[in-house]
Amino acid sequence: MTWTVAPEPYDSPVAAALWRAYYTEVSDRWYQLYEGHSTDPDELEREIAAESGADLAPPRGGLLVARYDGEPAGTSGVRLLDGTTAELKRVFLYAGMRGRGGAAVLVRAAEDAARALGAEHMVLDTRGDLVEARALYARLGYTETEAYNESPYAEHWFAKRLRSDRDS
Repeated sequence: MTWTVAPEPYDSPVAAALWRAYYTEVSDRWYQLYEGHSTDPDELEREIAAESGADLAPPRGGLLVARYDGEPAGTSGVRLLDGTTAELKRVFLYAGMRGRGGAAVLVRAAEDAARALGAEHMVLDTRGDLVEARALYARLGYTETEAYNESPYAEHWFAKRLRSDRDS
């Protein structure tokens, strides 16, 4: 059983299924933690539709899909914020695929994609309740930093240098 990661159009059926699973999980997790119920289905549909993923398309971004033994298992994306900074987005694995090293594979592939776009730094935001994500990013060399956006759901911001001075 092996991991492979490859670019995927943001609007493909595979990408759409992964986005739906990702958004449903993080939204339900928030609502269950803070309000004791799952996401309202109408709200879920509105929010999934509102984030098409078009910002994760070339030439300023990319969406990656990880497959485990050939089956879609997860996703990560990057988008350029400026000429040297990329943002890591949509890091997700189906629950049954976790614990097999796929998240690190996805993040590293996204870092490679960001470098290919010319990025020297990667930034990301996440929520406080997503403790597994925060641990992953710290393990992969990301450090907490000041806020770089005003996302209403962001509570932690991370950054990582992708190129050393020797690479210049």
